[in-house]
Amino acid sequence: MEKSNLIYAKTNRLILRHFCLEDVETFYKYRSNPTVSQFQSWENYKYEDAESFVNKQIALRPNQPGTWFQYAIALAHSNELIGDCALHTLLDEPRIVEIGFTLAPEHQGNGYVHEAIGALFTYIFHTLKKHKVIAFTDVRNEKSIRVLERIGMRREGHLLQNYMSKGQWVDEYQYSMLQSEWAER
Repeated sequence: MEKSNLIYAKTNRLILRHFCLEDVETFYKYRSNPTVSQFQSWENYKYEDAESFVNKQIALRPNQPGTWFQYAIALAHSNELIGDCALHTLLDEPRIVEIGFTLAPEHQGNGYVHEAIGALFTYIFHTLKKHKVIAFTDVRNEKSIRVLERIGMRREGHLLQNYMSKGQWVDEYQYSMLQSEWAER
C-alpha cells in the first residue's frame, strides 16, 4: 500500500490518513486563511509552503521520536481533506506525545474535530501504546480549549508568556490525558 493510501484511524464519517499530493490545494486554502492562522505559529502562508509541507509529510512516518507527524483528516465517503492533526513524539520521552489540530472553517461546527481527536486518541493509546497525551493552546483560543476539554483532557497548567508568536509573548494552557484515563471513559 502506498503511503498516500495509509489509513491510521477511521470513524463513521472520517479517516485519518497519510497526506498525498492531491491535498496541496485544499491544505493551502485553509492554512492561508487568517481566521485559521490566528492562534497558529504561521502567517502569510504561501502555496509553496503548502507544497513543501505536504511533500515532507509524504516522506515521513508517524511515531519517530523528536518529530512532528501530520495526519490528514478526510471525509470517509469522499476522501476530501478537511483538516489535519499532528502528533509530536517527544525525543526525551517517546511514551508521551503532544497533539495539535487544524480544521478548515467550512467544516467547523459539525463535530469533526472532536471525532478526529477521539480517533487519534484511540490510535495513540491502543495502536501506539503511549502513556500520555499533552496539548498546548493559546489561552485566547476558546474553540481549541472547548475541544480539548470536551474530549476529556485535564488542564494541568497556565504557562505565562510561554512562547513568542507574531512578535508577542503568549500565555498557554497545558492539557493532558493519561492512557488509563482514556481507557476509563
